[in-house]
Amino acid sequence: MTTFRISEAAGLLGVSSDTVRRWVDAGRLPARRDDNGHRLVDGSDLAAFARSQIESGNGSGQSSARNRFRGIVTDVIKDAVMAQVEIAAGPFRVVSLLSRQAADELGLEPGVVAVAVIKSTNVVVEIPDQSQ
Repeated sequence: MTTFRISEAAGLLGVSSDTVRRWVDAGRLPARRDDNGHRLVDGSDLAAFARSQIESGNGSGQSSARNRFRGIVTDVIKDAVMAQVEIAAGPFRVVSLLSRQAADELGLEPGVVAVAVIKSTNVVVEIPDQSQ
C-alpha cells in the first residue's frame, strides 16, 4: 500500500505540514508511526480525507464543473479582444483565455484571488516518476 509522509500529504492537499499534523493529532486524519518515529498516512486514508474535504463544501454552489482551483492571479495579458490570465493555485499554474470584456468585468489583475473552474472531456492522467 502507498504511504505518505506528513510533508508529502501536505503537498498533495495544498496545506502546510503543520496543518496535516493538527488534523492527525485531532484524529481527523489517521496516521501511524514508522520504525523511525515518522508519521505515515496510508494512501487510501489520505484519498478518503481529501474527498471528505471536497464534499464538505468548496463554495461551488450548483455547477456541473467539479474541477475548481482557487488561487491568485499572477499575470494578465490583454489585447483588444482577448485576455490571457494566469493563476497560481498551490503548486499548479492554470492559464485561461477569455474575452477582454470578461477579464475587465471581473477585475482580473495580478494579486486578485480567483477560482479557475474547469470542465473538460479531455483530461490526461499521468503517474509521476517515483525515482525523483
